[in-house]
Amino acid sequence: MNTKEIREYKKTLRLSKRQRDIIVGLLLGDGHLETQDNGRTYRLKVEHGMHQEDYTKWLYSEFKDWIPAGAMYKKVRIGGQESTGFTTYSHGALRFYGKAFYDADNVKRIPKTIKKLIKPIGVAVWFMDDGSRKSSKHKTYNIHTLGYTKKELVILQEVLTEVFSIETKLHSQKGKYWRMYIPSHSATKFTELIGAYVKPIASMQKKLVTTTPKK
Repeated sequence: MNTKEIREYKKTLRLSKRQRDIIVGLLLGDGHLETQDNGRTYRLKVEHGMHQEDYTKWLYSEFKDWIPAGAMYKKVRIGGQESTGFTTYSHGALRFYGKAFYDADNVKRIPKTIKKLIKPIGVAVWFMDDGSRKSSKHKTYNIHTLGYTKKELVILQEVLTEVFSIETKLHSQKGKYWRMYIPSHSATKFTELIGAYVKPIASMQKKLVTTTPKK
């Protein structure tokens, strides 16, 4: 496409409800929004290691129409580790999320409106980005939320409890960072919430607690 064709094509793009819900999960996790025109438009960037290529392909399939040339890329990170990802068109439809999830210094934050924004598929995407089982021996979950403040995470805890009846705890990391922990009495409900989205993606299946935790 030439520049005029791209401009005309972008006018036809609309975010579906499913895409909007996935974007919320990505922005809670490892996804990023970038702006090149002082916040008028934004583009979504997704990137994961090659061991999670199937997950990246799933995300790509969800946003294929939004990706220039319809292609994923591969690159070699510092240290020789390969990764794969994609970047969407810059578009005004993403401005709402850019303003909600980034502050004036372009630092990602948890929006105060997260209760209205977060849906089950968003929780699943957030978990696939940043979550894990505590270990193969445990029937509990960790979500690695080290980039957020405790105050922000308390808001997110309250939302998870109120909206999804999932209780969580915060564990301090080196006295500065915080990781969210889902104890065994909530792990089953959490698995039920996200399982339908996680199970079809092979690289993500190992993150799930597959047996019923003890009360």
